[in-house]
Amino acid sequence: MEHMVNTQQAEAWNGYEGRHWADNQSRWDAVADGVNQRLLAAAAIGAGDHVLDIGCGNGRTTRLAAALATRGRAVGIDLSGPMLDRGRASAEAEGLANVEFRQADAQVHPFEHGGFDVAMSRGGVMFFADPVVAFGNIGTALRSGGRLAIATLRDIEDQEWFTVLMTAVLGEPPQPNSDPHAPGMFSLADPAHVDNVLTQTGFTGTTCTRADVSMTYGTDAEDAATFWLTTGPVRHLLERGAADKDELLARLVAALKPFETSDGVQLAGSYWIVTAWT
Repeated sequence: MEHMVNTQQAEAWNGYEGRHWADNQSRWDAVADGVNQRLLAAAAIGAGDHVLDIGCGNGRTTRLAAALATRGRAVGIDLSGPMLDRGRASAEAEGLANVEFRQADAQVHPFEHGGFDVAMSRGGVMFFADPVVAFGNIGTALRSGGRLAIATLRDIEDQEWFTVLMTAVLGEPPQPNSDPHAPGMFSLADPAHVDNVLTQTGFTGTTCTRADVSMTYGTDAEDAATFWLTTGPVRHLLERGAADKDELLARLVAALKPFETSDGVQLAGSYWIVTAWT
């Protein structure tokens, strides 16, 4: 494995968390697929484009990009070996020959300068230890006039999925981080901060467009609750004895019941679709 500076993230995504996402690929795709078309529209991928997908995970967005870049290519990078293995297997099953996956830390990976027309990410850029350095490095991978399109989560209060699930788990509403810009899911929730980071790294013309989506967490409340108990943070609470599994399951089922629909358990999420240019 090449040099990594986001070591805590690398440890998590090459451990239980990464294996869980890889083993439950279809479930996690159902959660996040609602934002894909909004992101791809912003990326405006042409048939001959070379596309870099940052924090690609199981490679869903990388493969969608490759299907658009029919005369080009799509390269997905991520810290997680298990998830990249899943992405490679899926690309092979789908017959995509113009897609590649690399295990790398986008903050320090030595990209080929100007090798890509588009850099994109669905929720994979909020965890950098130093976002200015990271986006500066990503910028070197883009040609002059290249495009950046990323989906980042908006504030906690705009995330029904997070507030409903975590209130059931914690017994009280989740609180924002004392440092809103610290690495984590909501570090790029403030458009002014996003613009500041990207401007410092040489990107221009930053825009942030709101995208509200529906996330499918399971077939019914019990299915969704049982799955949520296996996710990394909840599993950690159970292992520490900080919660009783049966009680927690009951609380989650009760919290999710109002969100049952004919299409499964639907919870709202909200993103910024951010675009900028080199």
